[in-house]
Amino acid sequence: GVGFKRVPKFGILLGLSFFLGEDGTISATAAFGASVLSAPFINPIRMIEKQQRAYFKTTGAEKPIAEILKESAKQNFQPLFRGTVPLMGHSLASALLGLAGQPKLQKYIKNELSHYGVGTFLSGLLASAAVTPIYVAVTNPLSRLEVIMQTSKIDGKAIGVIEACKEMVTDSKQFGLRGVFRGQGLGIAKGILSLTAFHQGRIWLTDAFRNHNIKNGSYVPPVGSA
Repeated sequence: GVGFKRVPKFGILLGLSFFLGEDGTISATAAFGASVLSAPFINPIRMIEKQQRAYFKTTGAEKPIAEILKESAKQNFQPLFRGTVPLMGHSLASALLGLAGQPKLQKYIKNELSHYGVGTFLSGLLASAAVTPIYVAVTNPLSRLEVIMQTSKIDGKAIGVIEACKEMVTDSKQFGLRGVFRGQGLGIAKGILSLTAFHQGRIWLTDAFRNHNIKNGSYVPPVGSA
């Protein structure tokens, strides 16, 4: 599921970035477009995951994907698209902060602290540590909305965005903000590691392909470029 969710998001994001001529950078326009266009492909997978977790929590057994699809087919597969609106917001925050914001912050940190021996990896780690808490604080409430909308029974009444917001407000009044922001510590640690690993891998692959093309003579770097 994790792999299938990544392909549409990053594929559309990189495609939009290429057609917009952004030359390796990711703009807010590409991030917004990718968050909207990838949602119909990603949401069914997230819905299936949530249904399986809810079923396992209730019965202790795993619910087959085929069974979930059969239940959805009775309603023309419309239940698979519950929670699409919160997902768009979640994807947009991820793209703007993690994919577009982190590289810019990393570049700034590296330029400012280079005389202290701060290189690419450490500057990336510091940038991820600065961006991730903001990302988690923004996306945790959206994730909570997704859970409310996607864990209701497929053959039952669908919970809309407004109803999910009302339920979240009710929970907050009863239990405080613990439910909305539950798991932030673990989410921040996971986000820092995954974001740093992603961008370091991206930088390594970019440099490897660039150097390979230069050796083959298929690419000539501009005069004065590093």
